[in-house]
Amino acid sequence: MIDLARSMLRTAGVAALAGVLAAGAPQAWAQKTLKFIPQADLRSIDPIWTTAYITRNHGYMVYDTLFALDDKFNPQPQMVDRYTISPDQLKYSFTLRDGLKWHDGAPVRAADCIASLKRWEKRDPQGQKLADFTASMEVVDDKSFTITLKEPFALVLDSLAKLSSNTPFMMPERIANTDAFQQITDATGSGPFKFVKEEWVPGNKAVYVKNTDYVPRKEPPSYAAGGKVVKVDRVEWLYVPDASTASAALAAGEVDFYEQPPVDLLPVLEKNKDIVVANIDPQGSQGVLRFNFKNPPFNNVKAREALLYLVDQSDYMRAVAGDPKNWQACPSVYACGTPMSTKQGSEVLTGKRDVAKAKALLKEAGYNGEKVVVLSATDQPIVNNQVLVTLELLRQAGVNAEMKATDWGTMITLRNMKDPIDKGGWNIFHTWVVAPDTATPLLNNALRANGDGAWFGWPDDPAIEKLRDAWLRAPNLEAQKKIAADLQVEAYSFVPYVPTGQFILPSAYRKNLDGVIIAPVTFLWNIDKK
Repeated sequence: MIDLARSMLRTAGVAALAGVLAAGAPQAWAQKTLKFIPQADLRSIDPIWTTAYITRNHGYMVYDTLFALDDKFNPQPQMVDRYTISPDQLKYSFTLRDGLKWHDGAPVRAADCIASLKRWEKRDPQGQKLADFTASMEVVDDKSFTITLKEPFALVLDSLAKLSSNTPFMMPERIANTDAFQQITDATGSGPFKFVKEEWVPGNKAVYVKNTDYVPRKEPPSYAAGGKVVKVDRVEWLYVPDASTASAALAAGEVDFYEQPPVDLLPVLEKNKDIVVANIDPQGSQGVLRFNFKNPPFNNVKAREALLYLVDQSDYMRAVAGDPKNWQACPSVYACGTPMSTKQGSEVLTGKRDVAKAKALLKEAGYNGEKVVVLSATDQPIVNNQVLVTLELLRQAGVNAEMKATDWGTMITLRNMKDPIDKGGWNIFHTWVVAPDTATPLLNNALRANGDGAWFGWPDDPAIEKLRDAWLRAPNLEAQKKIAADLQVEAYSFVPYVPTGQFILPSAYRKNLDGVIIAPVTFLWNIDKK
């Protein structure tokens, strides 16, 4: 019966995909169209409201940024033409490039940029810190503006060039004035692609077309920096939740690019002479087990500590990335291989699993068999495979654990909820973060512990916040490393989340594609289809 159900699912998936491909054909017959299977379904088009990578990737299609990081992690001007910094390091003056236009034809103005930064600062931890240091942001004229600081802040340009979620994308002022905690519905940007909203079908397809008014920079592409040259006329994101159907479509040449094929299908794809299977993210990602601090039992530190005695990262990594060549145990809250990486304070996570100790801690926390809800996205293997491991571990420790299974688009909405369990709330969710999002105490969203201003889960720990501020003011790299290690010790005491390991996941694409950019984010400019 199970095999029959799977066969029926694949058949339905093939039929659905065939319908999508057929529907797109009439518009695209004379165009060069890139057919792309993204990592998840696009449900939100607001990359400030959510940190979900699918929405971040959408953001890079349609928006641009003032600065961008290159492959050496140096901030480079993007929408900015020139800038100056005053001798006292307190005033930054920016002038925008000529010819910048929104997709509706209106010119990009300095007022748009300031409104966009103010909205971003309300949601992003790095943006929040930039706001703390900022005395004012002021329009000089339509193409120029200034940021004046209260005290020197060495990471101003790095903040404006932030590579991943939340990325400070520029939007028209009329859109950027939307409350940061409400989703925008208008995806007008100034980036290299235009979003075709009338063809967007959540759960099915999203469509982008080349922005013919976009003027790329002249520098070669490097991560998010440099020239964003679009070499196709149209990009179709085709949501195909069944991995077998997606892989078959890639093998048959019905689609061109499969962003995140499951690890168990990689050997089959690697045997196809027409397909490239490659890791296009050089740093990899870290898995995350995140608690909800609003609901028991994990509002009690003893219950969170219990998970440290249950988690063995190798279990999670085998489930997510398979072959050991694709993963490593990494107890650091900063991506392994980055300057801040440390093992300080992580001994409890790297020690032997102790179920009895976990049970005792849960009892101390007052846990008495109440239902514990773990959110999962069954269409997202990275998430769902971690969830399955966690459910088994919780049940071994006597926890009445229950999976709330949805798709990724629904899950990223549910994790915003602060409601109690009996009103649809949650206790744990899993996700993953690319290395640039966990490289420092400032970048790691999951380390922010300022209560309702924090990332989903809303931890509140003044000690972590004090150390984050100290790290920002550290005079040199050695001082930064010392503070980062102290912060990790505090994190393993307070337990805002549990890292589940570090891994890479290859992408797969047809060999007739050229110009795929190696970067922590999947960028679709510079790709040509021969």
